[in-house]
Amino acid sequence: MKVPLLLPGGSRGPAAGAESHACHAEPAADASDAKAREQRRAGPLPASSSKEAPEAKDPSRKRPELPRMPPAPRITTFPPAPVTCDAVRSKCREMLAAALRTDHDHMAVGADCEGLSAQIEECIFRDVGNTDMKYKNRVRSRISNLKDAKNPDLRRNVLCGAITPQQIAVMTSEEMASDELKEIRKAMTKEAIREHQMARTGGTQTDLFTCGKCRRKNCTYTQVQTRSSDEPMTTFVVCNECGNRWKFC
Repeated sequence: MKVPLLLPGGSRGPAAGAESHACHAEPAADASDAKAREQRRAGPLPASSSKEAPEAKDPSRKRPELPRMPPAPRITTFPPAPVTCDAVRSKCREMLAAALRTDHDHMAVGADCEGLSAQIEECIFRDVGNTDMKYKNRVRSRISNLKDAKNPDLRRNVLCGAITPQQIAVMTSEEMASDELKEIRKAMTKEAIREHQMARTGGTQTDLFTCGKCRRKNCTYTQVQTRSSDEPMTTFVVCNECGNRWKFC
């Protein structure tokens, strides 16, 4: 049996030091083996691709935007009208729809002529209450004005909803007329008022003229130069009995 030699100061020899180092090295090796086993169980770490790295480094880069779809065309829609089984009302709806399709304006607006005509007819029927002559005359006047080639704005306003079915159902002929016709009627009204005022205010009473309406000769006349100086004057006559007015040159 070998006895380790004690060196001065109580330290052991080289053999004892080697044994002590080996004892300390075994636990360190066990720890490294355990760590390696844990890493194998966890699996390999995901490697970041080289393509993602530039995007992460440069935040100013954005994904390309997808092209936007063009907006769908706006279509004028109207609430559905009650269905009718009356033959007269169904025929009126068909004629109103045909009037709304004049010049194909409904295609540009995207309006449903059948549904719109049903709405107009329903409003007319509710206002009149039956399908007698008043109802038919009302429908006939709507059709003639909607088909008027000189008044396309009325039809377009109805198709786009600027004039509602409730409004077109009760509008008068004067209200449905074109702007040009309204100006003509306005000028004619002013002319009639002017003629009436001239005959009443500055006229001369006479029995030289015979009224064509009541055959009386109690009249008042006024002469006015309405045209050029070399043209004859215009004579305005009013009957003092029945109010009939006429003029001649």
